[in-house]
Amino acid sequence: MEKNYPSIPLPERQAWPALVSLCIGFFMILLDQTIVAVSTPALQADMGASYNEVIWVTSIYLLAFAVPLLITGRLGDKYGPKNVYAVGMALFTLSSLACGFAPGMATLIIARGFQGLGAALLTPQTMATINRMFAVERRGAALGVWGTTAGLATLTGPILGGVITQTWGWQWVFFINVPIGVACILAVLKYVPDFPPLTRPLDPLSVILSILAVFSIVFALQEGEGAGWALWIWLLMAAGLGFFAWFIHQQGRADSRGNDPLVPLEMFRIRNFSLGNISILAMGFTVAGTPLPIMLYFQQVHGLEPMQAGMMMIPQALTSALLSPWVGKLVDRSHPGHLAAFGFAAMVVSIIGLSTVMILDASMWWALLPMFGLGIGNSFVWAPNSQSTMRMLPLKFMGAGSGVFNTTRQIGSVLGAAAIGAVLQFRIASGSGGAAFGQAILLAAVVLLIGVIASLLARRVS
Repeated sequence: MEKNYPSIPLPERQAWPALVSLCIGFFMILLDQTIVAVSTPALQADMGASYNEVIWVTSIYLLAFAVPLLITGRLGDKYGPKNVYAVGMALFTLSSLACGFAPGMATLIIARGFQGLGAALLTPQTMATINRMFAVERRGAALGVWGTTAGLATLTGPILGGVITQTWGWQWVFFINVPIGVACILAVLKYVPDFPPLTRPLDPLSVILSILAVFSIVFALQEGEGAGWALWIWLLMAAGLGFFAWFIHQQGRADSRGNDPLVPLEMFRIRNFSLGNISILAMGFTVAGTPLPIMLYFQQVHGLEPMQAGMMMIPQALTSALLSPWVGKLVDRSHPGHLAAFGFAAMVVSIIGLSTVMILDASMWWALLPMFGLGIGNSFVWAPNSQSTMRMLPLKFMGAGSGVFNTTRQIGSVLGAAAIGAVLQFRIASGSGGAAFGQAILLAAVVLLIGVIASLLARRVS
């Protein structure tokens, strides 16, 4: 018996509960990327872990998250985004429980890898489903909620991480995911509809090549600084680029063999999709690369406790939370590219201001002003850039497009953490003292300028 699928877009009384259900899990996944970092010193002391083991707690999560994203976006097209989301959330929830109960570092690292895989399964389904459920003229408001979720999660991680670790212990950074995950699965199964799946198989060679390409590039970037950028790092990166070139070539051949390509290349003929991916790479670079120098600056230069340092992020998080829903509504009647360009520009100015405070060794209270500016910039980037990127994408490409978008953001995150970390280490070694933290984050301001330019080049589509 053939299954009846809902008409697209959904009535808003059905679409909004589904959106809230998806965003609960999306918030938890993004939060986990930053919240664990704050609990790392307590975790290391309690487990008697080496520095390398502690690094791998974060690295394995990001690696397992980034590598399969191109595939998991298409799995949503193949088996239905609701089903893939629920499986991903179940895996993430169970592995969170395993992290909290881990008896040693080996178990914790393995469980974190499964956490990353669960995150990779569910993350692309969020954006793909939003773009299916909502009419084009109402999609900006929905993406405003999505943008609020993304902005709040990345900004409140250091705050919540400090509070939870100091109050209950590092294990609760993981345990807190369990009840939220269970509630999210039940809500998604109830409110998110089924969509018609793809009928053709995905190209198997494309799947293999995507894994080899993304793994080689991400792993080389993660390990580069620790390995002193040895020759094998550059060879691995070159191999990754070679696999990527082969992967692109294979996408054009897959259709002739009766398979669906993993990434349909015709998506990139859509100007705004290509430009939006450039912009989100710059955003990922900044969001992942700047928190470490900022947190170290407050703790090492001004002597703040982890919780106190996290509290310095409140102006940024609060501003972003208040403005993002309004910006989302503004997207539906304005040029999203221009809104995103303003957001990127606000972040450039704010990072330069924060860098100046650090380099001049001014009172740390002056840092609150650029923190407000970063909150404004964040709120103007997420929803407008997502709307501009995905708006003209045909529904059949939503899973693939979401996978590409999230992969680009994650690669940007790995690039940002590696590049800004390398600059920070170099400047500290050169004897720059506290100014090193301000000098390191300036690199993010340069990269954000690419986001400004790409957003201005985007076309407005009615």
